[in-house]
Amino acid sequence: MLEEALAWADACLIGARTLRLHGCTCLIHNTTLLEERRRQGRSDQPVALVVSRRADFDPDLRFFRQPLERWLLTTAPATAMPPTGFAAVHPLHAWEHTLRDLAAAGLHRLVLLGGADLAGQLLAANLVDQLQLTLCPRLLGGPHSWLPAGLDLASSRWTLLEQRVLEGEELLLRYGRLLSHPLSGRR
Repeated sequence: MLEEALAWADACLIGARTLRLHGCTCLIHNTTLLEERRRQGRSDQPVALVVSRRADFDPDLRFFRQPLERWLLTTAPATAMPPTGFAAVHPLHAWEHTLRDLAAAGLHRLVLLGGADLAGQLLAANLVDQLQLTLCPRLLGGPHSWLPAGLDLASSRWTLLEQRVLEGEELLLRYGRLLSHPLSGRR
């Protein structure tokens, strides 16, 4: 689902703190989606719009080696040249004004990839048209996760056991591990 959203988008918004925590962004890998973007005359990846008050990023972040165009949206004072790794810098004003500027630059369809603060600002300003939530048994969150740092759940294999709509627009997804557990006696 995420790759489909990225394939639809002209650009994706990424909060600076999210970028600093994760070090990279999501990319489209699905060959069918990439071929469709090429047929439409679009770049393989949507433009990455990093939202930051400061223009200081570690140049060794994997993000700066990913094959995509990077723009910076910032309140920092304008400079003659974009910071290293960015193709362009755009001023960050009130969101309504910034979104109009981005549309004028050809970026009409935006996907918000990360940052609770950034998402909160856009939701509070009534500028989000859709919420697309996907759940999978892979836990992200860096130091804010509810599991201890260093615990690797991504290497475990999980399968969807149950999906059920509950009261009040709630959805239950129950996953089970495919690996045998020493206390379960299962294989």
